[in-house]
Amino acid sequence: MLVLILLLCMVTVSASSPGSAEDPLVSRDYLNNIYAARLLTEIRDRFDSVAKASLSRLEDMYRIGYSYAPHFTDIALSAGEAVMLTMGSSFLLLSGSATLTYADGTVINISTGSEVPAGSSLVRHQRYFCTEDTSALITANAASAGQVDGYYRTGATALPPGRIPFTDVARDNWAYPAVEFVFNNNLFVGTSPTIFSPNSSMTRGMFVTVMYRFEGRPPVVPNGGLVDVSNPARYYYEPIIWANDIGIISVDSGGRFYPDDRITREHMADIMHKYAAYKGRDMSSSTAAFNAFPDNGSVSPYALAAMRWAVTWQIIRGSNGRLRPLNSATRAEVAQIFLNYYENIGR
Repeated sequence: MLVLILLLCMVTVSASSPGSAEDPLVSRDYLNNIYAARLLTEIRDRFDSVAKASLSRLEDMYRIGYSYAPHFTDIALSAGEAVMLTMGSSFLLLSGSATLTYADGTVINISTGSEVPAGSSLVRHQRYFCTEDTSALITANAASAGQVDGYYRTGATALPPGRIPFTDVARDNWAYPAVEFVFNNNLFVGTSPTIFSPNSSMTRGMFVTVMYRFEGRPPVVPNGGLVDVSNPARYYYEPIIWANDIGIISVDSGGRFYPDDRITREHMADIMHKYAAYKGRDMSSSTAAFNAFPDNGSVSPYALAAMRWAVTWQIIRGSNGRLRPLNSATRAEVAQIFLNYYENIGR
């Protein structure tokens, strides 16, 4: 609202002294008396986009087992039991004792107006609030009672900061560091609160959604440019519009992206190659590194440059010594590829 007021004030000032020494420029929109209307429309569109992006994040949480309390709701925690909170959620400890932990984001004690360090003990009858991109775990040290509002999940296992809650990815699993990375950076969620499903295939829509989260979920203005991505209720709606707008995905002659098709390893490389170019990264590649894979001849022509680049920068390291470019990609493999990109290219 403050931004809106300031912009409106700017319009008022320019209206009072157009062409003066203080404001020497007069636009065609101003002369046609449509400047203010267009400015207000643009402001509304941008605010709507930001709001939709935030709602989408909350919907992601809801789909993986979070409950929603529209107002403060009583909950009871036994010793060792925890409640997981996400952005916009609050917690009040009424009795017992509990400890707050979180890996990313910020928790504010609204009662005192101060930021709460991870590992802090909660003070009774004070309100703890999760800010944007925060997931906090409140673990009861003894039988406790409290109240929660917003999105929350009870029965969570107490985790040290940065650890993952998935029972199907053991610490000695090759994919554990990658799954830990994508989970703690809010790129992936589980298929349930405690299941990651590392061997499940990824679709094109899923992959672009992770790419969109990796970019930081920038605001999107819907443009209706894709035939098969037209439903705003679909989780991949804004991510695919964003990816299409910046030119990192390709559509067929009919304007279709096929978001529900499984993504192949070479298609994944193609999207990441275009994304790196969009970000201004080093696009050099080594033919020797690419030729070291015995199945390099099976890479489709459209993906050759991308696969050479991905192999050079060790974003794709092969599967049992082979590129397997036409194979579908699993959730664990995609997690590893994003970790490789982050470590070797940056964010």
